[in-house]
Amino acid sequence: MISFKKHIHIALGYFVLIAIMGVALRLFAITELPITYRYIVHTHSHIALLGWVYTGLTTVLYYLFLRDSEISKKYTYLFWGTQATIVGMLLSFPFTGYALFSIIFSTLFLIATYVFAFFFLKHTPKELKSLQSYKLIRAAIWFMVLSSIGPWVVGVVMGTLGNTSPWYHNAIYFYLHFQYNGWFLVALCGVLFRLFEQHGITLSKKNLKQFYYLLNIGVILTFFISILWMQPHWFFNALAITGSALQISAFSILFGKILWERSTLKKYLSKQTGWLLKFAGFSLAIKLIAQLMGSFPTTAKIISGNIDYIISYLHWVFLGLASVALVAFLHHFKWIVLPKITLLLYLAGFILTEFLIFYRGSMSTFNLPALPDISFWLSAASVLLLLAIGWLFTFQFKRIY
Repeated sequence: MISFKKHIHIALGYFVLIAIMGVALRLFAITELPITYRYIVHTHSHIALLGWVYTGLTTVLYYLFLRDSEISKKYTYLFWGTQATIVGMLLSFPFTGYALFSIIFSTLFLIATYVFAFFFLKHTPKELKSLQSYKLIRAAIWFMVLSSIGPWVVGVVMGTLGNTSPWYHNAIYFYLHFQYNGWFLVALCGVLFRLFEQHGITLSKKNLKQFYYLLNIGVILTFFISILWMQPHWFFNALAITGSALQISAFSILFGKILWERSTLKKYLSKQTGWLLKFAGFSLAIKLIAQLMGSFPTTAKIISGNIDYIISYLHWVFLGLASVALVAFLHHFKWIVLPKITLLLYLAGFILTEFLIFYRGSMSTFNLPALPDISFWLSAASVLLLLAIGWLFTFQFKRIY
């Protein structure tokens, strides 16, 4: 029998590790460390996306759609095989960066995701395939598969054109875009819809069709934001603006439905789960606005030349939207317990790091006054995040053992 809680505790363990690496990356600005910065960046990003979010999200999807499909033994093999590839990346990237063993483990991980996609599409019970939530998660699964084109192209480009080629950067951006905005975002929407369905809340057929197509076409078109750093023809800006507008329209439908059903939702969602989902919704709204603003030529030029703005945006989506929404769902399923102090520490660390990263980027762009010891305070704020995530993890451990 599959222990969903233990699978989630493994995911939380990865969350702790990426928080530790996040602190280490901040400390590089104020002291010397006996590690290679670039290698830790690679490890940090891979374990964040493939360890914490992938493990947590696929566990939720298996629980909601596959737990009655009689493939538990096959899934168990797949789960532990996938964990072996993640641990392999964790043990190779910090010491070698992109090299033989890290590439082997990354490739094996991609193959494992294809197997999960096959399991989900083939073995989801027929009666669940008619659900609105399934349609969204099916799209998310395909976005996950689509995103994997990026790493395959990276390998080809590195072997031919080198890592200074624009195609190298665009392949990475392709992967990140369809991971963040396709796989993660659409899958989390699907999980939210499944929660709604369990309490008799659904969109009308007309609204579902509108939401589905606006969202997914928007996901595809907003990829062009990722190539605006090349300052291409204005037509690509138009595509990016259109995609951003479509996504705003899509989520306007969803937010409207949530407001309409808020009294019903309050009955079934705990106070903590509700608060977390509200915060994730707020983070999503800011993300949508930032997407639209970043689609115009002037702002795209400013953002693409400012690494702090890019990091601030990625962290906003990862820590403020994806991670918060995922934790909300884990709490709703009673797989984790959330001490209030962890939420307060996490919120404080998140807001402080976002403010400091964004402000640091704005100092040069808008000639703002320099904050004294900003690197030190950014490191301290990252420690708050580590304390929150570490506390959350150890609290689950104490309750079990």
